[in-house]
Amino acid sequence: MKQVKTLILILVGGLGIVSCNKQISERQTNPNKPAAVPPNLVLGTVLTAMSGTTTPGALSGTGSGEGINSWDGAHRWNQYHCSNYDYYDNNIYSWTNGNFDPYLILTDVVQMENEAVSRGGNKVNPYEAIGRFVRAYYFYNMTSMFGDIPLTEALQSPKIFTPKYSSQETVFKYVLDELDSANSDFASLISSLDNTLSTTQDIYYAGDLTKWQKLVNSFKIRVLVALSNKAGDALLNVPAQFATILGNPGKYPLFGSQDDDLAFRYNPGGNNTFSTYPFNPSNFGSIAGRFNMAKTYVDACTGLNDARVFITCDPAWALVGNDTLNPAQYKYFAGASTGESVATMYNNANNNLYSFIGRKRYYSNFTGEPDVLVGYKELCFNIAEGIVRGWAPGGTAAAETWYKKGITESFAFYGLDVTKTSFTAYFLPPGKSSINQVAPYTFNFDFNAYYAQPTVTLSTTAATAVNQIVLQKYIASFENSGYESYYNWRRTGTPTFLGGSGVGNNGVIPVRWAYPVSEQSVNAANWQTALTNQGFTADDLNQKMWLLK
Repeated sequence: MKQVKTLILILVGGLGIVSCNKQISERQTNPNKPAAVPPNLVLGTVLTAMSGTTTPGALSGTGSGEGINSWDGAHRWNQYHCSNYDYYDNNIYSWTNGNFDPYLILTDVVQMENEAVSRGGNKVNPYEAIGRFVRAYYFYNMTSMFGDIPLTEALQSPKIFTPKYSSQETVFKYVLDELDSANSDFASLISSLDNTLSTTQDIYYAGDLTKWQKLVNSFKIRVLVALSNKAGDALLNVPAQFATILGNPGKYPLFGSQDDDLAFRYNPGGNNTFSTYPFNPSNFGSIAGRFNMAKTYVDACTGLNDARVFITCDPAWALVGNDTLNPAQYKYFAGASTGESVATMYNNANNNLYSFIGRKRYYSNFTGEPDVLVGYKELCFNIAEGIVRGWAPGGTAAAETWYKKGITESFAFYGLDVTKTSFTAYFLPPGKSSINQVAPYTFNFDFNAYYAQPTVTLSTTAATAVNQIVLQKYIASFENSGYESYYNWRRTGTPTFLGGSGVGNNGVIPVRWAYPVSEQSVNAANWQTALTNQGFTADDLNQKMWLLK
C-alpha cells in the first residue's frame, strides 16, 4: 500500500488535498499540517472525494486518474460512450496498474471521527455514522474491483505499512455490518434531534440525517444484490437480510423518490472549477467530436424502441440521409463497438456513421445533470431483482411494481412524462458547429405500448425476468452509478459487453483489476498470500474472484 507520510492539508472550504513528499521522514514536523482539524472540514474533503471529481478517492483503479464521475473512464468501461481520439483517450480496460488511493480517503475518515470525539462529541455522532457509510462504500468498491484486500490492518494507528489481506467474504461481512451499525446510529441521532452536522460541508444532504439513514439501507440493498451468486453463503445470509429490510421499513427506511438520491450536483462558481460539468459550452468546440456513443448502450435502447435514446444521443446523420425532417427514428441511431480499433472508430465517427453524445442535454450549460452515485431508480430495480430471486414475498406482481417504477422514474429523469405521447428531441443538424444551432424535432412515444412489448413486460420466468431488470437498470444508469453497470454485467452477463482489439487484454473484457504494482515490492509477502488464497495463477485481469465463483 502507498506510504502516506502525512494526512491532509485543508485548503479553503476543506476541499483541497495536498499530500506530503513520501521521502520525508515521519519524524519530521510538517509546518503546514494543522495539529487539529475541525471534523466538518474533513467531512467536506471526504464527501467531495466520493464524487470522483478529485484524484484520491475517485475509484479510478488505474494509475491514470480515470474516475467514476460523468463521462469519465468508468462509463467508457460501462460501454456507454467511446473515445475515438487516441491522443487523449482510448477504450482499453487499462487495469494492470490498479491503485489503492481510496485508503487515503479512509485515513481522512479516521481523522474526522477522532476529531469529532476529541472535541467533546459523543461516541455516536453524525461524523462517525457517515464515516461508517463511507467505509462501506469504499470497501465494497475496492473488493469488487480487486478481490481480497487489506481490511482490519489497513487503517490502524500506528500505521501498518504491510497490512495483511482479508478474504472477500470477510470484507463483504464487514461492509454489511458497518451499514447495520450506521443505520442504528442514524436512528439514535435522529431520535435525539442531533443537529451538530455541518450543513455547509455536507454537499449531498445539507445535514439531513433522515436522508443519510435512507441512503445507508438503500446502499445495503445494492450490496446484497451484488452478492446474488453467494445467496447460499451462511456467513452473509443474503436472502434473510434482504427480507428483513423490506419487511421493516420503520427500522430500515429506504429512498422514497429521486429527491433522496446520493447525487453530486455540479455547481460552478468562483474558483469551483472542479464542480463544472465535464462537457459544457466552453469545451464543445474542442472535444465534441472525440466522443461517440457505444453500441452496447445504443442497441440496448433501440432494441426496445426506447425513446430515452432520443434524449441522450444525436442521430448518426449518415444513416439519416435526406430524411432530415424526421431524424428521431430508432433506425438512425448507432454506436461503435467498444472493441473496435480507435483508428476505425475515428474514421466512422467523422463520416457520421455513429451517434454522438446528445449535444443539447450535455453541452448546453455548466451544471449538466446530477451525477447519481446511489439512486432511487437503481433501488427499484434491485428490490425487483431480489423479489424475483425469492428473497422476499410478493412474487411477480410485487417485483413488477418495483420494476415498472424504476423504468418510469428513469423516463422522468430525462423529462419524459409517461402519461403523454408527444415529445420534442433536440439534435445538432449536419453542417452546424455551434451548440446554439440545435434544432427541435417532434416524436411520438406511447409508454403503454412500450411496456406491452414482450421484451419489456416482466416475465414470469425468473431467469428471464432478472435479465430484463438488469437491462433496464443498465439503461437507467447511463453515465451514473459508478461501476455498477460493469459489476452487473460481470455478475449476470447482461447486457452483452463487446470485446475486441480496442479493449486491450487480448480482446477480452477483464473481470478484475490487478493489484497496485507497489504491493509487489512494499507488501510482497501479503500480496503473494492473497493470490494463493484466492487460487489465482497470476495477478492478472482474468482471474475469477470469490464473488464470481
